Amino acid sequence: MPEDLLQFFDRRVPRYTSYPTAVQFVDEVGGSTYAEWLAALPAKVPLSIYLHVPFCTELCLYCGCHTTVVRTYSPVAAYADLLEREISLVGRHLGERRRVVHIHWGGGTPTMLRPRDFARLSEALRRTFSVASDCEIAIEIDPRTLTHEAVLALKEGGVTRASVGVQDFEPQVQKAVGRVQSFEQTSRAVDWLRDAGIVNINLDLMYGLPYQTAETVAATARRSLGLDPDRIALFGYAHVPWMKRHQRLLPEAALPGAIKRFAQSQAAAAVLKEADFRPIGLDHFAKPDDLLARRLREKRLHRNFQGYTTDKAATLIGLGTSAIGTMLQGYVQNASSTVAYRQAIQSGRLATVRGRALTEDDRLRRDIIEQLMCNLEVNLAETAAARNRSLDDFATELAELDVLAQHGLVHRHDGTISVAEDARPLLRTICAVFDAYLSNQETRYSRAV
Repeated sequence: MPEDLLQFFDRRVPRYTSYPTAVQFVDEVGGSTYAEWLAALPAKVPLSIYLHVPFCTELCLYCGCHTTVVRTYSPVAAYADLLEREISLVGRHLGERRRVVHIHWGGGTPTMLRPRDFARLSEALRRTFSVASDCEIAIEIDPRTLTHEAVLALKEGGVTRASVGVQDFEPQVQKAVGRVQSFEQTSRAVDWLRDAGIVNINLDLMYGLPYQTAETVAATARRSLGLDPDRIALFGYAHVPWMKRHQRLLPEAALPGAIKRFAQSQAAAAVLKEADFRPIGLDHFAKPDDLLARRLREKRLHRNFQGYTTDKAATLIGLGTSAIGTMLQGYVQNASSTVAYRQAIQSGRLATVRGRALTEDDRLRRDIIEQLMCNLEVNLAETAAARNRSLDDFATELAELDVLAQHGLVHRHDGTISVAEDARPLLRTICAVFDAYLSNQETRYSRAV
């Protein structure tokens, strides 16, 4: 891709794990609204559950998550008590045991939970919800702090998939970002997981970090393939120091610009494609026979707050501080402050402090953006017609797409819009054409490439 074209379209845009994005959430959607939405949920609607554990033993300087460094276990144990109470509280608002088809433990570092606390929270979920026999239970793992005892507890709790954090194996990069992690630590974690029967392994890599080069990112990708993962996520580092102050500690002069970031992403992608991994959407890769790749071929892939997923549930229950849920009526988010979250749960109140009720226009644009993010294609005419709209309603957007088409980034044919393969890194920018809220919010986001 020409450098001038890349730089021109390298805008600050959302990652579109939702639409509208969390930037558009408002305080008017609080606990009482969430309670109404839970009570109105049809009995047969399947659920997905996300549990957020906002603690780490040390802070990675690139981190964009809601997390806190703790030196003792007591805050984690107290938080586990709150999570158990929230599970019960949400269950009471639902009124009956609902079927759950997907569970994701995220953070922070969810494996900081000691085995007894992970076990009781897993039991609380099964006591409150009807967890399907084929439910995928996924968890994010930091190999540096993982213990063999913890792995056995994960297996006992029903975990079926692990996402192992790697980012980069280059020592200079690791030192700069505050995450020193040897290949041997990572390999040991993967071996423990497989030995315990948790055989579905994802690896998380990152480009755009200080001191990375196309060569070192490609080398990390090659070493990662030696661990035989089923999926690899290749995330671009989101530099937002105005939102995450600890990112100011990174050596900013060593951060690559758009051209070098693009070269890094392409170098790693080339390594993965050569190994027959299939590109999934913006930043994921999977083996051809992996469910993620199969769902892509079937055009049944989805995207939510955890990224690309085979999770078919349209309703997501978010548990824990900052956790976001997706209801039929809109989005809800818990308090990000542990203090505010604790006060709400201990008082018997839902911890929701903000959210967004969806309009019909929001739902249509969400459909369009999700199809583009997943399939790199959308039949705009059919998608609009399904919600009683037409192509005429998107005259402004189609004019913008025509500009992109002149540069070969998209193609239009009979109401269908498709993204060129070499424009995959600019997928967020292309989706932004359909974002009705973006114009005055760009400074809140990271750059597209």
